[in-house]
Amino acid sequence: MESKETIKEFYLRYAPNENIDVAAVSGIGHFNVFSRESCSLVSPYSRRDYYKISLIIGKGKLHYADKWIHVDRPALLFSNPMVPYSWEADDEDQKGWFCLFTDQFLQNGTRLGNLMDSQLFKIGGTPVFFVDEDQQAIISGLFTKMMTEIQTEYMHKYDMLRACLHLMIHETMKMQPAESFEPYQNASHRVVSLFMELLERQFPIDSPEAFLKLKTPNDYAQNLSIHVNSLNRAVKEMTGKTTSQQIASRIIQEANALLKHTDWNISEIAYGLGFEEPAYFTNFFKKQTGLTPNEARTIVV
Repeated sequence: MESKETIKEFYLRYAPNENIDVAAVSGIGHFNVFSRESCSLVSPYSRRDYYKISLIIGKGKLHYADKWIHVDRPALLFSNPMVPYSWEADDEDQKGWFCLFTDQFLQNGTRLGNLMDSQLFKIGGTPVFFVDEDQQAIISGLFTKMMTEIQTEYMHKYDMLRACLHLMIHETMKMQPAESFEPYQNASHRVVSLFMELLERQFPIDSPEAFLKLKTPNDYAQNLSIHVNSLNRAVKEMTGKTTSQQIASRIIQEANALLKHTDWNISEIAYGLGFEEPAYFTNFFKKQTGLTPNEARTIVV
């Protein structure tokens, strides 16, 4: 898969003729905000090494991880460095705004937890939130404020920008169903949540050399500091599937993404996914899907 796009690479792609200072907020992270009207209608499928919030006003398809969603009305997109994504506009009428920032910028001087643990940027979650007219007006106002503020010479403008960013995140969190914030009901729920989070953190695979490190239920149990029997029991109880089935399902998802979005040969995909021999991967893939990897690649491309 493509390597992470850095902030510097983003600026070279987005505004190649402008001399934008990537380290403009040196020491406290990086932040910038833009209008979407000057964006490319198609963005490359890759991970970024920065966070991004976009208010999308315009229709298109968002591809992320191994999924895609049709955006047919105003929506907020929250992207993080762990999940690859791309955007394909359905038409040229694209409006809205986006801001990009580092974890360091948002957390500077605050007691907030790591962004990767937040509901909006959570790995394995849905990164798109459709907004109604009132919500769109609130978010648009915050983006407009940030667009104006970043052009000023006010010595504390980045504090104001950070406050706007925090407010935007809180406004979005209010949009989510209340059950998204319910506490864990029991120990099994907590164990399974930690397991699924750890499972998602193993992906995406960026190169055959960056191979999958956790492969078996016992690997995950050791990393979670619990007995494998306890993990197996909790996963089966909460999901109806075994731990091995959950792991296999996620590996198949990643395999399909690699088959679709890379030109790696089958051996490279096999090694990247932790298989010692390509034949083992082919047998595993066919058992899970009924197709060989080559057959699946022909279908998805």
